[in-house]
Amino acid sequence: MPLPELEERDLAELPIFPLPNVALFPGAMLPLHVFEPRYRELVRQALDGRKLMAIARLRPGYEGNYEGRPPVHEVCGVGAIESHTERLDGRFDIALRGLARVRIVEELLPVRAFRQVRAELLREATPAPALIAAWQAKLGGLWQQLAPHLPESVRDLRELTRGADDASAYSDRLAAALVADPEASQELLAELDPGERLRILTARVQELVDAVSPPSIAKDRALN
Repeated sequence: MPLPELEERDLAELPIFPLPNVALFPGAMLPLHVFEPRYRELVRQALDGRKLMAIARLRPGYEGNYEGRPPVHEVCGVGAIESHTERLDGRFDIALRGLARVRIVEELLPVRAFRQVRAELLREATPAPALIAAWQAKLGGLWQQLAPHLPESVRDLRELTRGADDASAYSDRLAAALVADPEASQELLAELDPGERLRILTARVQELVDAVSPPSIAKDRALN
């Protein structure tokens, strides 16, 4: 079934699922186990409608007010439920496919157990094709050096980015697969210039290559 296109009405009352260490990138798949009653209600409402929700990352210090409405990062990812299983006890296992970046404009009054916001769709910058080609070439060379040290599922860069037909999708695919640090993921999600995302990712891959390279090679790179 094709994924829905976001409409103005979707963003006017958008349910959010706040999580501490997760960023949802456009095009990425996010599996979730939903057990809290308020988020079970969110999933049920989504399934009865257009299957949409946003994953909003909680800001540091949320622990003392987790059951309430602690602050979240304004930039978050909207996704659509692609598949779901409801367990006998009411818990859900869902697979969420990222659709777009949005910015939270305001949080709505608490009329439901889960949180809802008004959001706006974020438009990305258009980078220079030559710059994108240069970063992709650099990444390709570094990936060849890093690939033997990666899990088999992400060793093949071409397979990992298959179907990513522009710089935005390409950088998001890499960010979702490569970056585990929550702060770094949020930084990449909030960055609206695909060229800058590729620069950040290239620097990250270079760090990983240096970390797995023999000391003499890493020293030579530092001197150059």
